[in-house]
Amino acid sequence: MKERLQKYDIFLICAVIILASIISFYTYNFFLATIFLVILLYVILYETININNTNDQSSLITSKIKLNINDNISDMSYPIALIHENGEIIWGNKRFKKELSNKDIEEQNILSIARDLDLQKLLKCDKDLKQRVKIKEGFYSVYANQIKYDEDKEDNLYIVYFIEVSNLRDLYATKESVVLIEVDNLSEALERTEENNRPMLVAEVEKAINAYGQKLKAMIVKYESNKYVLSVQDKYINDEINCKFDILEKISGIDIGNKLEVTLSIGVGRGGVSPQENYNFAVIAKELALGRGGDQVVVKNNDKIHFFGGNTRELEKRTRVRARVISQAIKELIFESSNVFIIGHKNPDMDCLGASVGLWTTIKQLGKNCNIILEQDINAIEYYLQQLKKDSAYDNMFITGEEAEKYINDKTLLIIVDVHNKGYVKNIDLVEKINRKIIIDHHRRSPDIIEGALLNYIEVYASSTSEMVTEIIQYILKKPIIKPLEAEGLLAGIVMDTKCFQFKSGVRTFDAAAFLRELGADTLEVKKMFADSFEDYLVIAETIKNAEVENNLAIAVCPSSSSNTVIVARAADELLNISGIDVCFVLSESNGSVAISGRSVGDINVQVVLEEIGGGGHMNMAGAKLNMPMAEALSLLKESIARNIKE
Repeated sequence: MKERLQKYDIFLICAVIILASIISFYTYNFFLATIFLVILLYVILYETININNTNDQSSLITSKIKLNINDNISDMSYPIALIHENGEIIWGNKRFKKELSNKDIEEQNILSIARDLDLQKLLKCDKDLKQRVKIKEGFYSVYANQIKYDEDKEDNLYIVYFIEVSNLRDLYATKESVVLIEVDNLSEALERTEENNRPMLVAEVEKAINAYGQKLKAMIVKYESNKYVLSVQDKYINDEINCKFDILEKISGIDIGNKLEVTLSIGVGRGGVSPQENYNFAVIAKELALGRGGDQVVVKNNDKIHFFGGNTRELEKRTRVRARVISQAIKELIFESSNVFIIGHKNPDMDCLGASVGLWTTIKQLGKNCNIILEQDINAIEYYLQQLKKDSAYDNMFITGEEAEKYINDKTLLIIVDVHNKGYVKNIDLVEKINRKIIIDHHRRSPDIIEGALLNYIEVYASSTSEMVTEIIQYILKKPIIKPLEAEGLLAGIVMDTKCFQFKSGVRTFDAAAFLRELGADTLEVKKMFADSFEDYLVIAETIKNAEVENNLAIAVCPSSSSNTVIVARAADELLNISGIDVCFVLSESNGSVAISGRSVGDINVQVVLEEIGGGGHMNMAGAKLNMPMAEALSLLKESIARNIKE
């Protein structure tokens, strides 16, 4: 059998033949030199043929392997991907591209597709360590096998299998739900109860909660003076959902001489694959309930969140200690930053801008470069902006989002004011590009909160973000130098959100207003910021004239010629001043979308009505924006009213 000559041997033979040919040539033995050259050509030709045959054979084998892969792997009924050790995707079969990734997979990492995947655990290639992850709307069981393609290379390849288990998730889900209960105003209720009745009030509350646990056949443990944890069979949670968690009404109905109703905040976690996951869901749910003012139940079933209750007016229970601690933390974060940006919500109002200006002047006094990100949606703040433009000190205050992107670095700090919902922040793309963020807001907490913030200062008990910022200024700066125009912006924010101190005005609200007045804020100038033009007043009057009123509820639609969101809010405020109207909703259509403003007095909650259709806000003031025609928006609003407001 002929064996292929080694490369080294061939090289040596050729060298000897060439040398012999040269010697023969110089000894004038041309015949012998010719023979050596012929032999050299034969050796070269022989080796070339061998190489081509080998390459042809390799190509044939490779083709067969590729064909086998296409037939047996590419068309498999479940997604498969080939990755490097660092997670970079090399190849994916047809099912992988169709179900899991719509982009060019060669430019992606496996962790960008399966975000909850533990890569180190996956690379152990142990089927007992299968991981369940959610990708898009499905759940997959994921494991991997190692492929050693080159013994000389340390970088190995791994083939990753995605087995869909969405239909089996209910089988994996634990049948035990976790319920966390917190009596969110027990200390306040006890303070307003006669001393001899306080033990009876505590006993009555505890008795009601224990009876509730027995009703659910739950394991119940009290782990703090006002906190309980329950382990409940999931079927009983469905019964509670059907009866709207009437434990809220039973607790609020307790009367042992207490002048303040006792309320509960309840978080329910269900649908997880383990008790630990359900507990984590319950923690998140209870935080949402507390962040929305308490007296409500939040049920978190995986990614689905449902709200029940929340019809009690928020009681002011903030402490100056918390405000001082938060202020010091904000001050430290500002000092650690290279530059600071301030951003608010879409269609900013005076609360948003006033708070932004207050923070801007504070940060400048700390010696840091700061800008407020502002676009062209300035209808509600135009008067105040004109006043700022008269002073050259504010020339470089504002910057667009596009300009801000040029100055972003790892030390940039972004302060988000008067908003925490992803859908309402002005420029969510810019927000996500900045890693260091602070949120300062007073709205009821939304499930769609901006994630990754270093500090969340969300106080639903505050009247306005401007009130919160006014307190922050006093704790950050020992001797704040606030110009009258800046103080007027903050005062205007408070006046706007309290409707001239009619709503949510606590002791701290008037303290903040008094501080701003001492700084030179002119109340007449503040009043001018909210003055309506003659044309706007006619539109408001026309809107009120066309309102439909039934059972103390009014629904009005602005004339089609008006697209100003300020007019919508002003019309809603004016409707509420009419005797016999306790709740109202005003709608306005512009560029294919509909803006809705809701207002109420008493215990009617407009926030839950508008939240159900994608909006949010407070119990007595809320708003929403719908991308649909007016007729559809009106129908959707009326359906939500019917479900959430009792006659």
